[in-house]
Amino acid sequence: MKKKAVRCVHKCTCARCITHPYSTVAKEHRAINRVIHLLDERNRRRFVGMMAIQWGHGGVQRLREVTGLGRNTIVRGREEVEHPRKAPGRRIRRPGGGRKRVEKNSRAF
Repeated sequence: MKKKAVRCVHKCTCARCITHPYSTVAKEHRAINRVIHLLDERNRRRFVGMMAIQWGHGGVQRLREVTGLGRNTIVRGREEVEHPRKAPGRRIRRPGGGRKRVEKNSRAF
């Protein structure tokens, strides 16, 4: 049986959440991270890309602090939202992407 990796919800590292953990902004950031936690890779990218568009100038940097995602991931998501492809494939990763199978990596004894 295949075990699934357990991810935990990211804790925001912005200055506002650190100094005022019970503020409205901190609650909003926790809600964003709870939603992102439930999404797969593609939808996580698109959701954060949409947020970056809404937040405008400086949104990518602020979302990096809030979500813990990389700058390239957020920018790629923003581009996917602005310029959607006609028919996205059923795959989430490109062929060959991801971790190699254990059977390929280990030698047969």
